[in-house]
Amino acid sequence: MIRTGLICVLAIAAVAGVLFDLYPELDLQVARHFHAVEMPDHDRFALRYDPSLTWARNFCLWIPALLVAPAVGALVIKLILPWRKLLIPGRAVVFLVATIILAPGIMANVIFKEHWGRSRPINVTQFGGNEHFVPWWNRRGDCPENCSFVSGDVAGAFWALAPAALAPLQWRALAYVAAFALGTGMAALRMMIGAHFPTDVIFAGVFTYLIVWIAYAFIYRWPRTRLSDDDVDWSLSRLTLPAYNFVAGLFGRKPKLY
Repeated sequence: MIRTGLICVLAIAAVAGVLFDLYPELDLQVARHFHAVEMPDHDRFALRYDPSLTWARNFCLWIPALLVAPAVGALVIKLILPWRKLLIPGRAVVFLVATIILAPGIMANVIFKEHWGRSRPINVTQFGGNEHFVPWWNRRGDCPENCSFVSGDVAGAFWALAPAALAPLQWRALAYVAAFALGTGMAALRMMIGAHFPTDVIFAGVFTYLIVWIAYAFIYRWPRTRLSDDDVDWSLSRLTLPAYNFVAGLFGRKPKLY
């Protein structure tokens, strides 16, 4: 992940932040297009009932799970059998597991969605709900929990940038394009069904990218913090072998050595 990408993402954040701060009604104008789609009984945001969109959302949710599965599997095997080498490079395990926990996990679903009371489009008074619309920067909305800012689904989709950063060099650009397409597609889906405003999905992507960029630099690039695969493997063994030996001793087995 290069500095050019970081500069572009920071520029997007600055432009979106200022634009939607000066003209917060832009969020409403975009959502209004999807609110206009209605069922025969006049229920609005009717695209949320479209089975193809539901399938597409579920499909997009499974992709990050499949991408992180090898890292999680390698880590679990290492914890159970700590004297064995990791099945995939140690830095990749740390990078992928840490970023998926930090970005869609902690950043989106713990810090923001539970403490930033911005209501979803489908719940605001402008679209027939009973909660007040607030701009993206205002955390004092009416939403009590699982709120609109930022989108957890979109953060999870844009997390695909992390495995893309580890793709072979000749495939990396294509991997970045695919990850960006996944995140953008999920963002469109979430707006179409009235679940999020444009700023919710924009900043989900921005914050996820920043977390992935910093983690990549910390693990792979910055000299003072850069790790090696052997360092990670040895550290995991040192952390987990005592627990393994304790349990093994209860069953009369010989302890394993580092």
